[in-house]
Amino acid sequence: MPISPNFTSILSKDWEINFTQCAPNGFLKYTDLCNILQLTAAAHSEVGGISFSDMQEYDQAWVLSRMRVEINKLPKWGDIVTVKTWINSLENSRSVRALEMHVNGEKIVGSETFWAVFNTKKRRPEGLALPFEHFELYPEKRATLEGFSKINFNNEKEIVFEKSVFLSDLDIVNHVNNVKYLEWCLDLVDEKLILNQKINSLEMNFLKELSLKDKVIIHESISEKETVFSITKEDKTSFALQLNWK
Repeated sequence: MPISPNFTSILSKDWEINFTQCAPNGFLKYTDLCNILQLTAAAHSEVGGISFSDMQEYDQAWVLSRMRVEINKLPKWGDIVTVKTWINSLENSRSVRALEMHVNGEKIVGSETFWAVFNTKKRRPEGLALPFEHFELYPEKRATLEGFSKINFNNEKEIVFEKSVFLSDLDIVNHVNNVKYLEWCLDLVDEKLILNQKINSLEMNFLKELSLKDKVIIHESISEKETVFSITKEDKTSFALQLNWK
């Protein structure tokens, strides 16, 4: 699609939280929080002419490489949330995008995301084939208190689950959807911590693709205020998640 006449370098989009997105406590699931953030990023790329459909003309897609989410509190069923997004940096094959979620004017979530341009046929990164100079960049306008980082998952850890990749785990780029990794790990967390909204930040590193019928092992390392998960295939790490607790 061409660049929309309504394009702006900072996008605000409203979402209504519906019951399918909520946990039994009536508040937004952490996985659906990440979905809403990513859907807002996708909406901005669409009006800016660098969406998935635009990029597929060149066999390209944006894939998420790192994501940090800082959470003050979660919205509940029926809330109207406003998500704002802008780009901190965009060059060649990579981009850093900021996102904020507000309810009634109060910022409740901040996120920093790192995206890479991926050739869906060659299955490797490459430079963006589309023009992007119309995006104004905001390198100093940060949405989080801390930037994303490389997660240390080499500490003492234990195997907590083994699984195979199913068709329902895959997305339009034909690899495991990034939110699926988060879902797999959160299913192994004490439910009281989830239902009582004890997560104040979560950080994800996406390292290697997983495909249909891959067999993976989920590892866990727990300390007082931090839990680190890693997902491996044939002893190589595909994903790491760090949860920090209140």
